[in-house]
Amino acid sequence: MSKRIAFQFEEGLGYQKDAIESVVGLFKGVNRQEDSAIYRNITRARQITEGDPVRNPQIVTGTRLLNNLREVQLKNMLFPDNQLENNNFTIEMETGTGKTYVYLRTILELHKTYGFTKFMIVVPTIAIRKGVEKSIEMLREHFMALYDGLDLKKHAFVYNSSTPKEISSKFVETRDLSIAVMNIQAFNKQTNKLRQEDEYGQVLWDDIQYINPIVIIDEPQKIEGAGKKKSASLEAIEMLNPLFILRYSATHKRLYNQVYKLDSYDAYQNNLVKKIEVKTVHGTISKDYPYVRYVEFTKDLHAKIEIFHVEQGGAIRTKTFNVRRGANLYELSGSLEQYRNMIVQEDPHQLKKLKIGTGDNIIELGIGDNNSGISESDIIRIQIRLAIRSHLEKQLKILRQGYNIKILTLFFIDAVHKFRDNTSPDGRGEYLRIFDEEYAAIIEDSKWNQLFTEYPSLFKHYKDILKVREGYFAVDKNRQAVEVENWESIMDEQKLKQKSQEDVDRGIELILEKKDELISFDEPLAFIFSHSALREGWDNPNVFTLCTLKRGGSEIAKKQEIGRGLRLPVDTNGTRCTNAEINELTIIANDYYDHFAAALQNDFNEQAGFNKDEVTADIIYKALQQAGIPDEKVTAELVDIFRNELLQNKFINEKNQLTKNAKDIRSIEFTDDTLKEHSQMIKEKFVEHMIAKGTKKIPVKNGDEAPVDNGPNSFMSEESFVQLLKELSARMRKRTMYQVKIDQQAFIDSCVTELNDLLRYKKIRNEYEVETGKATFNDQQKFMLAEAIQQYEHQDLSVQWQKKSDFEIINYIMYHTFLPRLAIYKILSRLDRKVLLSNQDILDIATQRINAILKEYKALGITEYQTIDGYVFSDKTIFEADSIDLTMLDDATNYIYKTNPSNRRAMYKYYKLDSNGEKLFAEQLDNDPNVLLFTKLKKGGFVIDTPYGEYSPDWTVIYRAEDNTAKLYFIIETKIDKENKDLSTVERQKIRCGELHFKAVSRDVIFHWANSYRDFMNKIGK
Repeated sequence: MSKRIAFQFEEGLGYQKDAIESVVGLFKGVNRQEDSAIYRNITRARQITEGDPVRNPQIVTGTRLLNNLREVQLKNMLFPDNQLENNNFTIEMETGTGKTYVYLRTILELHKTYGFTKFMIVVPTIAIRKGVEKSIEMLREHFMALYDGLDLKKHAFVYNSSTPKEISSKFVETRDLSIAVMNIQAFNKQTNKLRQEDEYGQVLWDDIQYINPIVIIDEPQKIEGAGKKKSASLEAIEMLNPLFILRYSATHKRLYNQVYKLDSYDAYQNNLVKKIEVKTVHGTISKDYPYVRYVEFTKDLHAKIEIFHVEQGGAIRTKTFNVRRGANLYELSGSLEQYRNMIVQEDPHQLKKLKIGTGDNIIELGIGDNNSGISESDIIRIQIRLAIRSHLEKQLKILRQGYNIKILTLFFIDAVHKFRDNTSPDGRGEYLRIFDEEYAAIIEDSKWNQLFTEYPSLFKHYKDILKVREGYFAVDKNRQAVEVENWESIMDEQKLKQKSQEDVDRGIELILEKKDELISFDEPLAFIFSHSALREGWDNPNVFTLCTLKRGGSEIAKKQEIGRGLRLPVDTNGTRCTNAEINELTIIANDYYDHFAAALQNDFNEQAGFNKDEVTADIIYKALQQAGIPDEKVTAELVDIFRNELLQNKFINEKNQLTKNAKDIRSIEFTDDTLKEHSQMIKEKFVEHMIAKGTKKIPVKNGDEAPVDNGPNSFMSEESFVQLLKELSARMRKRTMYQVKIDQQAFIDSCVTELNDLLRYKKIRNEYEVETGKATFNDQQKFMLAEAIQQYEHQDLSVQWQKKSDFEIINYIMYHTFLPRLAIYKILSRLDRKVLLSNQDILDIATQRINAILKEYKALGITEYQTIDGYVFSDKTIFEADSIDLTMLDDATNYIYKTNPSNRRAMYKYYKLDSNGEKLFAEQLDNDPNVLLFTKLKKGGFVIDTPYGEYSPDWTVIYRAEDNTAKLYFIIETKIDKENKDLSTVERQKIRCGELHFKAVSRDVIFHWANSYRDFMNKIGK
């Protein structure tokens, strides 16, 4: 039996903690109370063995909850809401970033912090439910370590309609934590067993409604329906009387009180998922062939064609040209011999084929056609061949780089008989036969079998083709593979017939059974074929190549299918790999690269509801923060004011979409004093961010192109440059720690002053929800109560119900600030309203305030930096080069600077920069005759420790001294176009830390910040 790998989960991933804390923070200080009402059900007699239903602690959904929501939204750069939407809260998390982990841990945090006990996870499909079950099993030990031995598996159960009474004992009546995992189909119809009266007169539905479960909806967009009318599923969830509802998905249809957002773009930018590369069938066409593709008929009556093209000194690549009659393809190609005498014969017409003369005959191409002549059978074979080669290349590269990661390749196919065919003599279907032939040929080829010769112990069975590939499909009760009836015509799992759904269910179980075995090298299986219908069952993190095989069409794999391979991989110890150079998913497409990339990027944007003209909250937050406005003034209220001023000036509409060009904001006259004061910088930053947003798209690397070599320029191997780099490295390798001298009395005085101001107007209050309904009689003279009117009332309390001791308060502040006990005691002893710290919510705010003051005093109190003996940076990480591909070079929105090797100044051939300003700075460095050597530093490769966390400068420069020697070493922080007054307090302190760090490591290194190259020259006295 293959070894099962225990996945190692990280508890401290920042983005996951933020998502969890965003939900937990909603209920800080919100009044809760245990329900003491006696349950009565007068419609039946309760049996002796039955207990009373136990409700969740009740909460008051008034102004405090709304204020908490707005605070959370401000922190997460979301538009603050002005009202609660029936206690629905939305959490947006990109596919593959640990959504299930986050909501399971959120449940445990809500239970631990507030005592909530009844949770219901509602899923739309069997596949997702199976994934939740597997996650609960895999996370069991991880959560036990975090939550004092609490066994998640003992507290969670999957509802089974064949034993509905289990929900009473396991969920309704228990006083302990209970998590029910349920398919929406179990209760979204009046005919469901849960909603029917049983033989004892009990309606389980009534009991569930009474206990007010907290409902977590996984993928809510799948149950919302298409029209404006609320779906039966949503109505059923609301009928449960949930205490509140948490909605988790990457692709919400509607955002109800959104509290957290991690979209596709941010996940990619922060390397939280794999990057995407595409290799195409058409990329295999020989570069000697006179390839022509008719891409489209343009609006200006040209034909856009794609041909091979070469520039002097460059590689042959595909390139598009707009052509009319007389266009010479030989000239357009850069004089490639295969295009000699190829001329466009006549002006293109939308209704006619494009005619291209070759001298001997005429090629006619319809829109979308090419002249390669590849048959459908050839296409399938080429896709399979590319997938096998991609797999072997990736596996070898990963092992050579020291990562013990076993990778998988996944083929999605459209019909089971293409894999297993009972009518063929050997039982193999067309796709399986082709795979076996291609695999057998490739592993005998010396170009491709290096993997097995270099790592024989890991691939003992690589020649046993029956062990290296397998198929997972929908299966019947006897576990025999079956076709999914009407799958191609339905393409919607929720519309499958019950039998088909049961078959799919069993197929997914088989997939999940081996999930943790497949990533072990003891298991030879590496190539997996599966039906498209099972795509949601596949979430193995080690899928590195994904290939969709389909005869008779070039439909691209959509985000949903690609999501199966986006999760970050794990090694044979179960540890996640975060190396972005390795984490790349290759898609093998029967398509053209440009079409595939554009269609996939559009699919991502549509799924995420992306609109380049929408003024989102984070745009406004960033514009305000970067305009030099003090942090304490960037509040939810200021964001509201900014948005309202844009609305009043008809610059945006009610949907927050631009009605004018973003640059037209310069004509708006702000009325708010804070906006007026920083008007110019706010407008500049707003325009900058809106332009940047318009260029946002998921990067899709073109695997058909040869990789870009971004190694050192050739002159870097010369002795003089080797010496320069050695000198620079000696000054940058040293690590330091800062020494702090804090004026203790001034720090304590500041804490006392700020905390007394904070507590002066704070009140501890209970908030009650009061429902008032008047008695009346209806037309049939029956007594009734009118619909209740909700009101909120407050009762201010002089002390907390459970008063904390000074010892408890001091311990709590010590734990979160690391301050000595005596210092905390001195602060508390001088507080006028210390009793308010007995309230946990107020204590949290006070602790955060003390921490902020401490960071500020630490930064101000740094006296010097000292080097740490034996603790150094690696030259490899300090001077690591950016990874560049041809797609980046082609995209004008990427700020890629190609250095000039003839200038002999830049360490590397290319640099990836953050703005046009930085790109100009690089160009000026490259052209300055007094610069002897420069390079851009990758974030995180070289860091300086500061009270605000690790800090990475931007550039390192060796400049020619007056005596014509290389004596000056500059490390530069660029703040393009910022004036000194626009720098935030934190930015100023980090720059000061940089100065002190380099003062400690070498007397001849000078650290400067500069807002332009001219500013840099002025500061170094040139």
